[in-house]
Amino acid sequence: MITLDTRISGGDVLLPDGVHRVDLGLKDGKVAGVYAPGTTPDATQTIDATGKTVLPGIVDIHFHVRAPAYPERGTVLSETSAAAAGGVTTLFEMPISKPCCSTPEELARRRNHFSENSVIDFALYAAPGDLTKASRDKMMDIGCIAWKIFTTPSPAGRADEFEGLAFPDEADQLRALQLLADTGLPIVVHAESAALLAHFEDAAKALDPADAATHGKSRPAICEAVAVAKLLTMNITAQAKLHIAHVTSAQTVQVLRRFAGTSDFTAETCPQYLFTTEKDVARAGIYAKVNPPIRHQEDQDALWQAIEDGVINYVTTDHAPFAKAEKQAAEGNFPAAPPGVPGIEFILPAMLDAVACGRLTLKRAHDLICANGTRRYGLYPHKGALLPGSAADVTIVDLAGETVISAKTLHTQAREVAHLFEGRHLRGKVTQTILRGNTVFLDGEVTGPQGAGAFVIPRSGT
Repeated sequence: MITLDTRISGGDVLLPDGVHRVDLGLKDGKVAGVYAPGTTPDATQTIDATGKTVLPGIVDIHFHVRAPAYPERGTVLSETSAAAAGGVTTLFEMPISKPCCSTPEELARRRNHFSENSVIDFALYAAPGDLTKASRDKMMDIGCIAWKIFTTPSPAGRADEFEGLAFPDEADQLRALQLLADTGLPIVVHAESAALLAHFEDAAKALDPADAATHGKSRPAICEAVAVAKLLTMNITAQAKLHIAHVTSAQTVQVLRRFAGTSDFTAETCPQYLFTTEKDVARAGIYAKVNPPIRHQEDQDALWQAIEDGVINYVTTDHAPFAKAEKQAAEGNFPAAPPGVPGIEFILPAMLDAVACGRLTLKRAHDLICANGTRRYGLYPHKGALLPGSAADVTIVDLAGETVISAKTLHTQAREVAHLFEGRHLRGKVTQTILRGNTVFLDGEVTGPQGAGAFVIPRSGT
């Protein structure tokens, strides 16, 4: 009989068919077996998970750190450390960087930078750049996990960060969908109508810039809904593997329902839209500005209903750290404030809190923030499951424990701008995070070394 590297015993383990009181054996960075208590082989070390719940390590498919640019906002080391503290073992980094990750050269540079610094495993999105097959194929050879485009123009002064990523022209959007459809990789789209944004942003110039409501009025839900409807119409022709990022509104949920079955598309939302409303933005001020904006209670209700109905099957962080000085510089001026909030340490406790409140089952919560994403991106069951042969990526949580979101305890470098979630008391606590058999977070301390993370590339799932 084999000798395990690690035995996790006494806990409730989330398996694909539900929660079971079993032991988990880890060896050589993989799950060696799932055992009835008392039948587990000897192990070099044993983790006593009595009273805890053992989950497959969380995989966040929508994350920003922008490194190596803007180290004052956060570094690969700081933000992947925060991810480990949040129970996340793999993240998918978006291609907004300086310069944009829209060429094979930049994709390779970012891969190397993350490899040297990441505490957890990582995958990289690519932007389609010049929309040529040659560039597309080279980025696939390097191992991009998926593609990302924006339907909005490059923000003022940031053209190099969005070169080959922002396609406000609908003809270019269709070209991108058609070019990328053949790759079989997901195409994630930040969907807001460029023309309608210009219209509403111009109208909002007459409004009070210090009023939190001004941001929502400058980017109302119709901008999102119209862009999504156009993309889904295009995809009837393109037949790409389309994924709509960060859905915020009841209007967009209606669009998703009406296009059901017309092509291969999926949609996500984020904790900031599920657990906060514009009232929280008014309280937190410019620190809570995100794009698309956080909306109203009726929109939040529609998102939860869409999750219940299976219209939305993914919840991601859209983690976007900024420096305190950047946010402070726009105090009282929502249009000028940088958009984004740090959320990587919030997502799992927030979803566990939803489980405690009876809003979700544990399996459904985990599917939303992990397993569904690994299936969509072809990584399951290597990632997102605890089955023999799966990566030994494990998150141990205390469902009865409490997480208090506080700048004093957050690990993200953007802890001082986490006003949106500051002070939240959530039932559920991450106690240990294990990456390929090695503990990278334990009881409040990040223990994983810099550079421990591996580059994750597309692979055949089941």
